[in-house]
Amino acid sequence: MKLVVGHFKQELIKDYNELNLRMFDIGVKSQKVEIVGDKILIFANHKRIPSLKHLDEFNRLVTRMTDVAIIDSHKEHFKKLVEGKYGMHVISILKDYDPSMELAVTIIVLDQDVSQYLSN
Repeated sequence: MKLVVGHFKQELIKDYNELNLRMFDIGVKSQKVEIVGDKILIFANHKRIPSLKHLDEFNRLVTRMTDVAIIDSHKEHFKKLVEGKYGMHVISILKDYDPSMELAVTIIVLDQDVSQYLSN
């Protein structure tokens, strides 16, 4: 059964937030999902992990390395979720995070146009 685009976006928003809650006990403030061809873009306003926010003031190098490790782990879990729940074949997930603005962008690159997985 294929999902309708609007329902898919809402479900993906919930999944993204639930993954953040499971991994960090912190959800996101807001999210927006856009679909462009074979890519799904997620724009998220995060809540910074309090201990990392504090550590940023003293040693940004340590928190940058931690951010990269967290991002890599999140991408791995999110890829498994998208492939398992939605049956989509994920080629790659790209993600970046700006801790000072608490903004993240995630790009999910699929093997085919997103519309092939969704109903109109």
